[in-house]
Amino acid sequence: MSNTRPFRVLGIQQIAIGALSKEKLKTLWVEKLGLSVTGTFQSMRENVDEDICAMGVGPFKVEVDLMQPIDQEKKPAVHNTPLNHVGLWIDDLPKAVEWLAANGVRFAPGGIRKGAAGYDICFLHPRGNEEFPISGEGVLIELVQAPPEVIQALTQLG
Repeated sequence: MSNTRPFRVLGIQQIAIGALSKEKLKTLWVEKLGLSVTGTFQSMRENVDEDICAMGVGPFKVEVDLMQPIDQEKKPAVHNTPLNHVGLWIDDLPKAVEWLAANGVRFAPGGIRKGAAGYDICFLHPRGNEEFPISGEGVLIELVQAPPEVIQALTQLG
């Protein structure tokens, strides 16, 4: 177990909010708060129909994903809990996954893959187990590979 962390968390990449109807979420986030819809994503495997919204610009943009389940009876239930997950920009995702797993952090199934916004992602499991006791303690956490311009911009700030 190594104590020297070979990666950095640079900032918040996204928050994902779930409800039975993303239209109600859009009323608040788009109509009232002024976020713009920048894309959509649907996945039967992940049981999600989402609108990808944005606040801020360039490397300082934060996604706000408004999600509803495709089928309310199936898992994952993206609307339960309403704050579905928090996404964190990571400067070196493969090193982060390797180091965190070696240090007892539990990952959700699926490994590193392309996410809805086109970045490589993976998820920390919300609950630990005997083999991997460290988890999000009830919160699903998405690790997102930051592109070079985000790494540069957020490194200059920090």
